[in-house]
Amino acid sequence: MRAATSLALEAATNSEVCCQPLAQDALGQSDAERLAQTLKALADPARLRLLSIVATSADQEACVCDLTDPVGLSQPTVSHHLKVLTEAGFLSRSKRGTWAYYRLQPGALNEVASLLAIHAQA
Repeated sequence: MRAATSLALEAATNSEVCCQPLAQDALGQSDAERLAQTLKALADPARLRLLSIVATSADQEACVCDLTDPVGLSQPTVSHHLKVLTEAGFLSRSKRGTWAYYRLQPGALNEVASLLAIHAQA
């Protein structure tokens, strides 16, 4: 054990740098928490499909009534997924009569892509 300890101390006091310094700032705690929440909202196949359907609909908007059949889920389940996507900032919701319409938020996906790209350039 003494040999291992003295080797560790010798390595710690060695003036040579064993690793290269960071080329850029690492992801901060608050950014990491925000990105994790955002990615959790996207980390579901049904939510990704719903987001894709809304994004490719006319004017990037779709009625909840048009979203249940394509994903093969019940209306309450689809509404839950749409609520998660809305709370994460990917969609906005407007009510027209008895129907809710969901619209893709401009730039919401760009923000996620930018954060990932910045920290993947190492």
